[in-house]
Amino acid sequence: MKHIGIFVLCFATSMASADAGVYPSMAPIGQYGTASRSAEIALASSAAPASISDHAQILVLGKRGYETAVAGRNGFVCLVVRSWDVSFDNPEFWNPKVRAPQCFNAASARSVLPRYLERTKWVLAGDSVAKMRALAAAAHAAGKDMKPLPGSICYMMSKGGYLNDAVAGPWYPHVMTFALGAKPAAWGANLPDSPMAADDTNYKPVTIFMVVVPAWSDGTLIRYDTASGH
Repeated sequence: MKHIGIFVLCFATSMASADAGVYPSMAPIGQYGTASRSAEIALASSAAPASISDHAQILVLGKRGYETAVAGRNGFVCLVVRSWDVSFDNPEFWNPKVRAPQCFNAASARSVLPRYLERTKWVLAGDSVAKMRALAAAAHAAGKDMKPLPGSICYMMSKGGYLNDAVAGPWYPHVMTFALGAKPAAWGANLPDSPMAADDTNYKPVTIFMVVVPAWSDGTLIRYDTASGH
């Protein structure tokens, strides 16, 4: 456990540490898909414990954006996020292997998730990165940046995800919260032996704070010496 602070810090920077230029453009759209609709539902559901995901709305990637596959009743929304969720400058922006199961609570589903869902529509419409930058800049100028509501959290506890090439798998099970303009150090994040990591790059001006939890969504305990190759 004394090394976990190092691991979470590595995760916070890993998306930006991959070799630039490996994914210079979008791959054929089929490479971002899942084998079947049922497989995508199962992967999305694995983002959180069954006590949460069994009653959550489940979204799957369609031809024009995400579609509701399962109607929820607890306010949570689970889906499998693709690579274009990260910053435009990230070298893995177009990595077709990325599959990040996430489950947002009601607050984050209303205030955090819409950014990604809108960007997905841009991607599926064939917009270039340059055009998406312009659209994002226009949203910023109009005051429509992401503004997380108080209590916005997201579960990432799936064993089946692939977050980036640096970890080549699911990393560790963790829970995220979102804060506008927060500095990682103010929360004690990214410090040696701290259980909290922070990413203040990919969602600017929002900082994502991450806390590792001891088990995957199915209840399996993790081993810090073997998970994600560590």
